[in-house]
Amino acid sequence: MIKEISLVIPPKLVHSPLAILQAIRDELGVRKTQRIQYETLKRSIDARQKQINYLVQLRVYIDEKEMPQKEYKIPINQVASQKEIHIIGAGPAGLFAALQCIDLGLKPVVFERGKNVRERRRDLAILNKQGILNEESNYCFGEGGAGTYSDGKLYTRSKKRGELQKVLEWFHVFGAPNEILFEAHPHIGTNKLPQIIEAIRNQILVCGGEIHFEKKMTGLRINGQRIQSITLNGNEHVDVKEVILATGHSAADIYQLLHQEKIKLESKPFALGVRIEHPQHIIDQAQYRCLIRDENLPPASYSLVEQVDGRGVFSFCMCPGGIIAPAATQQQQVVVNGWSPSKRNNPFANSGMVVSIEPKDFGMQHALQGLEFQAAVERKAYHAGGGLFVAPAQRMTDFVRNKLSGSLPQCSYLPGVRSALLQEVLPDFVTKTLQQGFKSFGKKMKGYFTEEALLVATESRTSSPVRIPRTKENYQHVEIENLYPCAEGAGYAGGIVSAAMDGMEIVKHIEMKVK
Repeated sequence: MIKEISLVIPPKLVHSPLAILQAIRDELGVRKTQRIQYETLKRSIDARQKQINYLVQLRVYIDEKEMPQKEYKIPINQVASQKEIHIIGAGPAGLFAALQCIDLGLKPVVFERGKNVRERRRDLAILNKQGILNEESNYCFGEGGAGTYSDGKLYTRSKKRGELQKVLEWFHVFGAPNEILFEAHPHIGTNKLPQIIEAIRNQILVCGGEIHFEKKMTGLRINGQRIQSITLNGNEHVDVKEVILATGHSAADIYQLLHQEKIKLESKPFALGVRIEHPQHIIDQAQYRCLIRDENLPPASYSLVEQVDGRGVFSFCMCPGGIIAPAATQQQQVVVNGWSPSKRNNPFANSGMVVSIEPKDFGMQHALQGLEFQAAVERKAYHAGGGLFVAPAQRMTDFVRNKLSGSLPQCSYLPGVRSALLQEVLPDFVTKTLQQGFKSFGKKMKGYFTEEALLVATESRTSSPVRIPRTKENYQHVEIENLYPCAEGAGYAGGIVSAAMDGMEIVKHIEMKVK
């Protein structure tokens, strides 16, 4: 007999198989002489009541000989001599597009401007400790893309846009914990992602695919409606048939290259604001309604959204137990992002808090105007911080009162913070929207509006301000028939999972075209 049930499990028992077996017997009235096996389908925290519990969905096998064992298959086809698909960028979209190529019998040839994940880590250490930026190897560029060092959240609202379960299963077989297959908000952790990325790379190479690091696309040769070749590092020319462009939302030079080649681009909405950091215990107390978090519960997170005079202000990429990181990709700009290790055991919680920006806010004379608007704010932040990627910062209460902070609380941002009036960094309408938003969030969430909360500018890379338009039918560019704009950099996905799904979907369309 097989049944699916839902159980309410106290936090202290959720990781005890014996306790769960007993709860199953109690729920179903199963005798002790009957054999029970189970698999977890979904697990989430229910914090709506005073007593916080886990909600667990299970598939239960009663008196069955064997519980079916799931096999998670990895791509193993040998593709060295198969048709080549050229992929620009080795972020989540590019790597999962490469895996999909192998799965469908095509040969991926990946070009990544940055370094492999191990060498990339050294450049991040130099940036954090010395304030020296490598423009080709940083928190955005390099093997694994921005996703490698931005927490490893694997949840998405775009479940209908691709093979969500396949993405999670591939992450699992390459080293992610089993829990990502059933947690409501799966998370890997920045400390574990590099090994997973290396395992994916090795599998691509074993199957005959190619990955080339420190190969930046700097030119295109177009004949009619097709790209004939691409130029790497200014002097290396590669003939191409089908090109997946998966360069991420921070590759400003790629947008400029396409614009110079008169390849159609469009302005699109994006968001801009700050990263806010609280002591984690404040968020725990607010969300779990307790003085001290139960050790069996994870550090609490939050999701906040508000409309202020018709404009949205919302939290983005919330990182419990996390760290604020320098995510600039060019000199003389300050960009911040957040990440958490797998245990989420740092003393601070941080989140982007951003305001929606529409094309009318920055003008629509040309497609790159939003990019210029974004860059101007990032440069202001750099100068307000005083250089070496020190970030301008302000206590939340002082920000709302338009007051320079006389002192700043401890902060996880390693290059350092400097007291500044963020009103002089951010556009006026962004400042006013954030101020009203913080007041509202303080009413919704006890303890949120506090002088212990620090605002760090700027959170400006939530998504690209540029879209590379493509057809709905086969995902190819609306004018260039063998160019496939992909994921965040093209304006069609946000986050690791949705980017991976987008890359995989594009390959399925290409496979139908070339086979």
